[in-house]
Amino acid sequence: MTLKLFATTTAVLLAAISADLAHAASLTAEGGVVAVSDYRFRGLSLSDRKPALQADLTVSHKSGAYASVFASTIIEYGQDAGGKGATVELDYAAGWAFTGAGLDFDVAASAYTYPGGVGVDYVELPVQGSKTLGPWTGSVGFAYAPEQHALNRDNRYQWTGLDYNGAALPVALSARIGREDGAFANQKTDWSLSASRTWGHLQASASYVDSDQGGGGLVLSLAARF
Repeated sequence: MTLKLFATTTAVLLAAISADLAHAASLTAEGGVVAVSDYRFRGLSLSDRKPALQADLTVSHKSGAYASVFASTIIEYGQDAGGKGATVELDYAAGWAFTGAGLDFDVAASAYTYPGGVGVDYVELPVQGSKTLGPWTGSVGFAYAPEQHALNRDNRYQWTGLDYNGAALPVALSARIGREDGAFANQKTDWSLSASRTWGHLQASASYVDSDQGGGGLVLSLAARF
């Protein structure tokens, strides 16, 4: 079931990205298909430290408005009374990216859904600000999930990051640190360091991801971007 759902989702994404946008010049689309050695989200493994398949698609308007979808295989989650749960995560987001006071902002609403899971879908509201100086980009962000059907209390996650993508190095570098407290974690800190290299439409990366509430590990990925 996992591979069937993933294949269906990927096919939908590829069909959407190949649609003729010539008559909608104000729209752009980008996406990809990715194989990862471990699906890590905010420091924790959602694939039981096993490989996962992922796909994503983002369609953006020249105004800064955008919509996106993300799919990944996961460890079974949200089991029902019979012990069956979701084996695929499907996330949807709509937002607006804009510039103000010399900074780049991104404000969105995201829905995390788990087809086949029981009582686990939830909505989160992320906002991010960033500043680019030459090859360096610094960013800070905050995501808030209010108390809702799937959450017995609210959840808060804040993060900061620093990225380098310049000609001085053959790879792009990224560092992240985050802090989470609420329904999903009790004052958890997570962090990651990664390096990536792009060849045309292919991108490979290696990351070390860890947290103070779960063991760290090396995550390798290979993506086909379009």
